[in-house]
Amino acid sequence: MAAPNLWQETPLIYSSKISDALAASAYLKLEYRGISLFVQRAKEAHGPSVHLVVASGGNAGLATACAANALQAKCSVYLPEGATQSTLDILRRQKAEVIVVGRHYAEALRAATAAVEREIDAVMVPAYDHGTLWEGHGSMIKEISTQLPYKPDAIFCSVGGGGLLGGIIEGCTQVGWDDVPIVALETIGSDCFFHSMSCNSGRFNSVKKSLPPDVDVVYDEENSLTLAHFNKFTSKASGSLGASQPAAKVVKMALEREGGVKCVSVPDELSMQALVSFADDHKLLVELACSTTLTPAYKPEFFNKLVPMKSSGEKRTAVFIVCGGFKVSLADALEYGKLADEDVTKGGAWTVLLDDGGVLQVDK
Repeated sequence: MAAPNLWQETPLIYSSKISDALAASAYLKLEYRGISLFVQRAKEAHGPSVHLVVASGGNAGLATACAANALQAKCSVYLPEGATQSTLDILRRQKAEVIVVGRHYAEALRAATAAVEREIDAVMVPAYDHGTLWEGHGSMIKEISTQLPYKPDAIFCSVGGGGLLGGIIEGCTQVGWDDVPIVALETIGSDCFFHSMSCNSGRFNSVKKSLPPDVDVVYDEENSLTLAHFNKFTSKASGSLGASQPAAKVVKMALEREGGVKCVSVPDELSMQALVSFADDHKLLVELACSTTLTPAYKPEFFNKLVPMKSSGEKRTAVFIVCGGFKVSLADALEYGKLADEDVTKGGAWTVLLDDGGVLQVDK
């Protein structure tokens, strides 16, 4: 008999506030899973002596530490210099060994990889590029299909390396929702998925392959894809969304998907404003990576662009994946609110990048 999953079914919450603002039925899936399934299977495969190793100061690191702690397995988390004390503390409370090494994530990853190579029972836990992660994340779609009595008109999520998105795509296939549009949102300055999608399959940047400064073009031979590789991040959401480059297979899945994946990049300040509004309305604090998902929820003209009104006049239904995240505090929320307000006083509109190469001006 298979061991029970480490997660419990998460709620799908109807938001009357967002629904009224959008003239739609808006649901919030309160969610984070995926890595725990990988950790669980690693222990089943390697036994009690398994040593879980991960390079991440974000949610992947904490998820690994929590799952390993629940299974009483050894866990080591490799972080680059500059990790906050609160991050170190929360990882250690989950009994993880924390190793701070290198100035950048790539150096921490190399150290973690070397540690795995030296130890027979060590297993590297991927942050986003693995089928088991996608399977774990995909289970949320099966839950939504039983919690919601009909297909939604769109599913919104944030995307970095593509682990969550890969799970949503696979989950939709399992429940017969391949035709349901998925909207994947990032912040400008950490949007490796947006730029990778733009360079392939006849999309707007597939010929020129023009990328922002400090972003390189990388060709993935296995999947015959061009990927955008970020050497530097300018977004404050990069702590969770800042993958150097996305999982090539998830990019391919997104490009080939029947219902499509709409990729959108928004400025930090728009995400900051959504974070504060969501905290005020729902009494839930999420990090910028998650509030990026919620930006269309607070801007009807933005939402209408992504989910056009139906000619029949029938009300639209949207599901927002609210994955939370731990890299946020009350002090952060106050600072974000201040930064967003300062930007609003400058006037004008926020520029949102669309996956047809166009832009949308969103009122501040």
